Amino acid sequence: MTIKIEELHNIDFSDVAVKGRRLPNITPGKILRHDFMEPLGLSASALANAIHVPANRITAILDPKKPRAVTADTALRLAAYFGNSEKFWVNLQSDYDLEEARKINQADLKKISPIAA
Repeated sequence: MTIKIEELHNIDFSDVAVKGRRLPNITPGKILRHDFMEPLGLSASALANAIHVPANRITAILDPKKPRAVTADTALRLAAYFGNSEKFWVNLQSDYDLEEARKINQADLKKISPIAA
């Protein structure tokens, strides 16, 4: 079954969407580990050696409790190694950061009124 993009506004997703409930925020490190490293059997030190960074940079990115951010430098290196875009890695980090900021500032953000046009 093919659905045209123009028809999406006519589809009722209420049976699959739970209002107000969001999926957990996923760190770039979790994606790096599960989608890239594990399928290739890569350890943190092997990846670090391959992209010429200290091993603790990779282990810090992979840390689920207090993850280190994927910097522009690391994004360039990961993209070169895995053959994808540096923007993929930067966008993962940006999306993660925005969601974390949204959770922290939710009450404050609700108090802000948009400027009238």
